[in-house]
Amino acid sequence: MLNVGITNTMSRIVTEDMTARKAGSGELDVLATPAVIALVEETAWRAVSQYLEDGMGTVGTLINIQHTAPTPVGKTVTCTVKLTEIDRRRLVFDITAADDCGEIACGIHERFIVDNEKFQAKANSK
Repeated sequence: MLNVGITNTMSRIVTEDMTARKAGSGELDVLATPAVIALVEETAWRAVSQYLEDGMGTVGTLINIQHTAPTPVGKTVTCTVKLTEIDRRRLVFDITAADDCGEIACGIHERFIVDNEKFQAKANSK
């Protein structure tokens, strides 16, 4: 059952493909903010997917994070999400991300529960 308090944690080793240089978000070989966002989104949807009815999924609708510290290639970054609010189909998560030196990002992420087939059909009709 989908309840406030559900948590999930995922880790990734930072690769060249995850750097600001590769993502086009900067010139440095450090973890890119878009890569942090992708990890946040994956961690969040995986946190709740098992609690949804068959055919239902979630889509990200809002992300507000502060990416406050760099992580170089080869280091592990770990993201933790906690479901803090359920408002009908809107889900709100608190998020943190850290490497072995400490916190690198924090903030909130919102997702909406959707019927996967209907949502995909709507997207394809555009």
